[in-house]
Amino acid sequence: MKTGSIEKKHGRWGYVFIAPWVIGFLAFQLYPLLASLFYSFTNASMLNKIRWVGLQNYIDLFTRDPDFINSMLITMKYTVIAVPAKLLFALLVALILNQRLRAINMFRSIYYLPSIMGGSVAISIVWRFFFMQSGVVNSLLGAVGLPAVSWLGNPDVALYTITLLIVWQFGSSMVLFLAGLKQIPESLYEASHIDGAGRLRVLFNITLPMLTPIIFFNLVMQSINVLQDFTAAFIVTNGGPMKATYMMGLKIYDDAFRFMKMGYASATSWILFIIIVLLTGLLFRSSGSWVHYEDGGK
Repeated sequence: MKTGSIEKKHGRWGYVFIAPWVIGFLAFQLYPLLASLFYSFTNASMLNKIRWVGLQNYIDLFTRDPDFINSMLITMKYTVIAVPAKLLFALLVALILNQRLRAINMFRSIYYLPSIMGGSVAISIVWRFFFMQSGVVNSLLGAVGLPAVSWLGNPDVALYTITLLIVWQFGSSMVLFLAGLKQIPESLYEASHIDGAGRLRVLFNITLPMLTPIIFFNLVMQSINVLQDFTAAFIVTNGGPMKATYMMGLKIYDDAFRFMKMGYASATSWILFIIIVLLTGLLFRSSGSWVHYEDGGK
Protein backbone atom coordinates (compact mmCIF):
# COMPACT_ATOMS: atom_id res chain seq x y z
CA MET A 1 0.00 0.00 0.00
CA LYS A 2 1.31 3.44 -0.91
CA THR A 3 2.30 5.93 1.76
CA GLY A 4 -0.28 8.44 0.54
CA SER A 5 -3.11 5.90 0.85
CA ILE A 6 -2.07 5.00 4.39
CA GLU A 7 -2.01 8.67 5.39
CA LYS A 8 -5.49 9.22 3.90
CA LYS A 9 -6.82 6.16 5.73
CA HIS A 10 -5.35 7.36 9.02
CA GLY A 11 -6.75 10.83 8.34
CA ARG A 12 -10.26 9.42 7.85
CA TRP A 13 -10.02 7.53 11.15
CA GLY A 14 -8.85 10.74 12.81
CA TYR A 15 -12.04 12.47 11.66
CA VAL A 16 -14.10 9.54 12.98
CA PHE A 17 -12.51 9.78 16.42
CA ILE A 18 -12.87 13.55 16.64
CA ALA A 19 -16.45 13.56 15.30
CA PRO A 20 -18.19 13.04 18.71
CA TRP A 21 -16.42 16.08 20.17
CA VAL A 22 -17.13 18.21 17.10
CA ILE A 23 -20.81 17.21 17.09
CA GLY A 24 -21.09 17.86 20.81
CA PHE A 25 -19.40 21.25 20.47
CA LEU A 26 -21.65 22.34 17.58
CA ALA A 27 -24.88 21.03 19.14
CA PHE A 28 -24.39 21.87 22.83
CA GLN A 29 -22.01 24.85 22.83
CA LEU A 30 -21.80 26.82 19.59
CA TYR A 31 -25.48 26.58 18.59
CA PRO A 32 -26.83 27.57 22.07
CA LEU A 33 -24.32 30.43 22.19
CA LEU A 34 -25.40 31.85 18.82
CA ALA A 35 -29.08 31.16 19.52
CA SER A 36 -28.96 33.06 22.83
CA LEU A 37 -27.30 35.98 21.06
CA PHE A 38 -30.13 36.07 18.52
CA TYR A 39 -32.83 35.69 21.20
CA SER A 40 -31.32 38.57 23.20
CA PHE A 41 -32.51 40.92 20.42
CA THR A 42 -36.04 39.49 20.44
CA ASN A 43 -39.01 39.16 22.78
CA ALA A 44 -38.61 35.36 22.71
CA SER A 45 -40.97 33.67 25.13
CA MET A 46 -42.58 30.31 25.66
CA LEU A 47 -45.94 32.00 25.35
CA ASN A 48 -45.63 34.51 22.48
CA LYS A 49 -44.45 34.54 18.90
CA ILE A 50 -40.85 35.73 18.53
CA ARG A 51 -40.55 39.37 17.47
CA TRP A 52 -37.37 41.36 16.81
CA VAL A 53 -36.92 44.20 19.33
CA GLY A 54 -33.31 45.21 18.71
CA LEU A 55 -31.52 46.66 21.72
CA GLN A 56 -34.70 47.12 23.76
CA ASN A 57 -33.92 44.25 26.17
CA TYR A 58 -30.51 45.75 26.96
CA ILE A 59 -31.96 49.23 27.38
CA ASP A 60 -34.68 47.94 29.72
CA LEU A 61 -32.12 46.08 31.83
CA PHE A 62 -30.15 49.24 32.57
CA THR A 63 -33.03 51.73 32.75
CA ARG A 64 -36.15 49.92 33.95
CA ASP A 65 -34.97 46.90 35.93
CA PRO A 66 -33.60 47.65 39.42
CA ASP A 67 -33.23 43.92 40.05
CA PHE A 68 -30.63 43.71 37.29
CA ILE A 69 -28.41 46.46 38.74
CA ASN A 70 -28.83 44.93 42.20
CA SER A 71 -27.94 41.44 40.98
CA MET A 72 -24.89 42.72 39.09
CA LEU A 73 -23.56 44.57 42.15
CA ILE A 74 -24.18 41.57 44.41
CA THR A 75 -22.44 39.25 41.95
CA MET A 76 -19.42 41.55 41.84
CA LYS A 77 -19.29 41.76 45.65
CA TYR A 78 -19.70 38.00 45.93
CA THR A 79 -16.82 37.42 43.51
CA VAL A 80 -14.51 39.92 45.20
CA ILE A 81 -15.07 38.22 48.57
CA ALA A 82 -15.29 34.55 47.60
CA VAL A 83 -12.40 34.17 45.13
CA PRO A 84 -9.57 35.63 47.28
CA ALA A 85 -10.90 33.86 50.39
CA LYS A 86 -11.10 30.53 48.58
CA LEU A 87 -7.61 30.82 47.09
CA LEU A 88 -6.07 31.95 50.38
CA PHE A 89 -7.65 29.04 52.25
CA ALA A 90 -6.61 26.59 49.52
CA LEU A 91 -3.03 27.87 49.65
CA LEU A 92 -2.86 27.58 53.45
CA VAL A 93 -4.12 23.99 53.35
CA ALA A 94 -1.70 23.15 50.52
CA LEU A 95 1.21 24.52 52.55
CA ILE A 96 0.17 22.32 55.48
CA LEU A 97 -0.30 19.22 53.33
CA ASN A 98 3.09 19.79 51.71
CA GLN A 99 4.77 18.93 55.00
CA ARG A 100 6.17 15.48 55.70
CA LEU A 101 3.41 14.19 57.95
CA ARG A 102 2.24 10.69 58.80
CA ALA A 103 -0.77 9.49 56.72
CA ILE A 104 -0.50 12.65 54.59
CA ASN A 105 -2.11 11.00 51.53
CA MET A 106 -5.24 10.24 53.57
CA PHE A 107 -5.48 13.86 54.70
CA ARG A 108 -5.08 15.08 51.11
CA SER A 109 -7.97 12.88 50.02
CA ILE A 110 -10.16 14.08 52.90
CA TYR A 111 -9.46 17.74 52.12
CA TYR A 112 -10.34 17.20 48.45
CA LEU A 113 -13.78 15.71 49.20
CA PRO A 114 -15.60 19.09 49.55
CA SER A 115 -14.78 19.92 45.93
CA ILE A 116 -16.41 16.69 44.77
CA MET A 117 -19.60 17.20 46.80
CA GLY A 118 -19.67 20.97 47.44
CA GLY A 119 -21.47 22.12 44.29
CA SER A 120 -24.27 19.59 44.52
CA VAL A 121 -27.86 20.39 45.40
CA ALA A 122 -27.77 17.93 48.32
CA ILE A 123 -24.82 19.66 49.99
CA SER A 124 -26.47 23.07 49.47
CA ILE A 125 -29.55 21.77 51.28
CA VAL A 126 -27.37 20.47 54.12
CA TRP A 127 -25.68 23.89 54.25
CA ARG A 128 -29.08 25.57 54.59
CA PHE A 129 -30.02 23.30 57.50
CA PHE A 130 -26.67 23.96 59.15
CA PHE A 131 -27.16 27.73 59.12
CA MET A 132 -30.91 28.03 59.65
CA GLN A 133 -32.10 29.73 62.86
CA SER A 134 -32.35 26.41 64.76
CA GLY A 135 -29.52 24.77 62.83
CA VAL A 136 -26.30 23.09 63.92
CA VAL A 137 -24.18 26.26 63.88
CA ASN A 138 -26.52 28.22 66.18
CA SER A 139 -26.83 25.18 68.44
CA LEU A 140 -23.04 25.12 68.81
CA LEU A 141 -23.00 28.86 69.51
CA GLY A 142 -25.66 28.38 72.19
CA ALA A 143 -23.67 25.55 73.75
CA VAL A 144 -20.78 27.95 74.44
CA GLY A 145 -23.04 30.78 75.61
CA LEU A 146 -23.03 32.87 72.45
CA PRO A 147 -26.22 34.36 70.92
CA ALA A 148 -27.74 32.83 67.80
CA VAL A 149 -27.09 34.56 64.48
CA SER A 150 -29.65 34.94 61.70
CA TRP A 151 -27.29 33.55 59.08
CA LEU A 152 -29.89 33.30 56.31
CA GLY A 153 -32.43 35.89 57.48
CA ASN A 154 -30.17 38.92 57.90
CA PRO A 155 -29.43 40.76 54.61
CA ASP A 156 -26.05 41.86 55.98
CA VAL A 157 -24.97 38.29 56.78
CA ALA A 158 -26.65 36.04 54.18
CA LEU A 159 -24.18 36.74 51.36
CA TYR A 160 -21.24 35.86 53.60
CA THR A 161 -22.99 32.63 54.60
CA ILE A 162 -23.24 31.34 51.05
CA THR A 163 -19.72 32.62 50.41
CA LEU A 164 -18.54 30.12 53.03
CA LEU A 165 -20.03 27.34 50.91
CA ILE A 166 -17.90 28.41 47.95
CA VAL A 167 -14.78 28.73 50.10
CA TRP A 168 -15.47 25.23 51.48
CA GLN A 169 -15.04 23.88 47.94
CA PHE A 170 -11.32 24.65 47.91
CA GLY A 171 -10.10 21.17 46.97
CA SER A 172 -9.41 21.69 43.26
CA SER A 173 -7.41 24.87 43.87
CA MET A 174 -5.60 23.19 46.75
CA VAL A 175 -4.50 20.29 44.54
CA LEU A 176 -3.05 22.71 41.98
CA PHE A 177 -1.23 24.66 44.68
CA LEU A 178 0.12 21.42 46.12
CA ALA A 179 1.38 20.34 42.70
CA GLY A 180 3.04 23.74 42.28
CA LEU A 181 4.74 23.45 45.67
CA LYS A 182 6.16 20.08 44.66
CA GLN A 183 7.76 21.68 41.58
CA ILE A 184 9.70 24.33 43.51
CA PRO A 185 13.40 23.30 43.51
CA GLU A 186 14.59 22.20 46.93
CA SER A 187 17.90 23.94 46.25
CA LEU A 188 16.18 27.32 46.65
CA TYR A 189 15.05 26.45 50.15
CA GLU A 190 18.49 25.06 51.03
CA ALA A 191 20.15 28.29 49.87
CA SER A 192 17.69 30.40 51.87
CA HIS A 193 18.37 28.27 54.94
CA ILE A 194 22.12 28.82 54.56
CA ASP A 195 21.51 32.58 54.26
CA GLY A 196 19.53 32.48 57.50
CA ALA A 197 16.17 33.48 55.98
CA GLY A 198 13.13 33.06 58.23
CA ARG A 199 9.91 31.29 57.27
CA LEU A 200 8.04 34.45 56.32
CA ARG A 201 10.89 35.65 54.14
CA VAL A 202 11.08 32.27 52.42
CA LEU A 203 7.30 32.35 51.88
CA PHE A 204 7.23 35.81 50.31
CA ASN A 205 10.56 35.68 48.44
CA ILE A 206 10.57 32.09 47.17
CA THR A 207 7.32 30.19 47.58
CA LEU A 208 4.77 32.79 46.47
CA PRO A 209 6.79 34.12 43.47
CA MET A 210 7.31 30.55 42.25
CA LEU A 211 3.59 29.86 42.66
CA THR A 212 2.37 32.94 40.75
CA PRO A 213 1.54 30.97 37.55
CA ILE A 214 -0.66 28.62 39.61
CA ILE A 215 -2.16 31.56 41.52
CA PHE A 216 -2.96 33.26 38.21
CA PHE A 217 -4.59 30.15 36.73
CA ASN A 218 -6.68 29.57 39.87
CA LEU A 219 -7.64 33.24 39.99
CA VAL A 220 -8.93 33.21 36.41
CA MET A 221 -10.79 29.90 36.66
CA GLN A 222 -12.35 30.57 40.06
CA SER A 223 -13.44 34.07 39.02
CA ILE A 224 -15.24 32.63 36.00
CA ASN A 225 -16.89 29.91 38.10
CA VAL A 226 -18.00 32.23 40.92
CA LEU A 227 -19.44 34.82 38.53
CA GLN A 228 -21.69 32.11 37.10
CA ASP A 229 -22.64 30.58 40.44
CA PHE A 230 -26.29 29.65 40.79
CA THR A 231 -26.77 26.65 43.08
CA ALA A 232 -25.78 28.27 46.39
CA ALA A 233 -28.04 31.32 45.97
CA PHE A 234 -30.95 29.28 44.64
CA ILE A 235 -30.94 26.42 47.16
CA VAL A 236 -29.65 28.06 50.33
CA THR A 237 -31.36 31.47 50.26
CA ASN A 238 -33.40 31.60 47.02
CA GLY A 239 -32.03 35.09 46.47
CA GLY A 240 -33.17 36.40 49.85
CA PRO A 241 -33.52 37.92 52.28
CA MET A 242 -34.69 41.13 50.56
CA LYS A 243 -32.75 39.97 47.48
CA ALA A 244 -29.44 40.34 49.33
CA THR A 245 -28.15 37.20 47.55
CA TYR A 246 -29.98 37.69 44.25
CA MET A 247 -27.09 37.04 41.88
CA MET A 248 -27.10 37.25 38.09
CA GLY A 249 -27.31 33.49 37.61
CA LEU A 250 -30.48 33.40 39.68
CA LYS A 251 -31.96 36.39 37.84
CA ILE A 252 -31.32 34.70 34.49
CA TYR A 253 -33.13 31.61 35.78
CA ASP A 254 -36.10 33.62 37.07
CA ASP A 255 -36.48 35.66 33.87
CA ALA A 256 -36.27 32.57 31.68
CA PHE A 257 -38.26 29.95 33.58
CA ARG A 258 -40.45 31.85 36.06
CA PHE A 259 -41.46 34.82 33.91
CA MET A 260 -40.95 33.02 30.55
CA LYS A 261 -38.95 35.94 29.12
CA MET A 262 -36.30 33.99 27.21
CA GLY A 263 -35.11 36.96 25.16
CA TYR A 264 -34.74 39.12 28.25
CA ALA A 265 -32.84 36.37 30.08
CA SER A 266 -30.57 35.89 27.05
CA ALA A 267 -29.68 39.60 27.16
CA THR A 268 -28.77 39.27 30.86
CA SER A 269 -26.65 36.21 30.15
CA TRP A 270 -24.74 38.05 27.43
CA ILE A 271 -24.02 40.95 29.75
CA LEU A 272 -22.68 38.42 32.27
CA PHE A 273 -20.58 36.90 29.48
CA ILE A 274 -19.16 40.33 28.62
CA ILE A 275 -18.33 40.93 32.29
CA ILE A 276 -16.47 37.60 32.41
CA VAL A 277 -14.55 38.42 29.22
CA LEU A 278 -13.59 41.89 30.49
CA LEU A 279 -12.49 40.59 33.88
CA THR A 280 -10.47 37.77 32.29
CA GLY A 281 -8.83 40.23 29.91
CA LEU A 282 -7.99 42.53 32.82
CA LEU A 283 -6.40 39.66 34.74
CA PHE A 284 -4.33 38.63 31.71
CA ARG A 285 -3.25 42.21 31.13
CA SER A 286 -2.13 42.59 34.75
CA SER A 287 -0.34 39.24 34.84
CA GLY A 288 2.79 40.65 33.20
CA SER A 289 3.60 42.68 36.29
CA TRP A 290 3.22 39.97 38.92
CA VAL A 291 3.30 36.49 37.35
CA HIS A 292 6.79 35.02 37.14
CA TYR A 293 7.73 32.04 34.97
CA GLU A 294 10.88 29.94 35.29
CA ASP A 295 11.89 30.64 31.68
CA GLY A 296 11.26 34.36 32.10
CA GLY A 297 8.28 34.32 29.73
CA LYS A 298 5.01 36.17 30.17
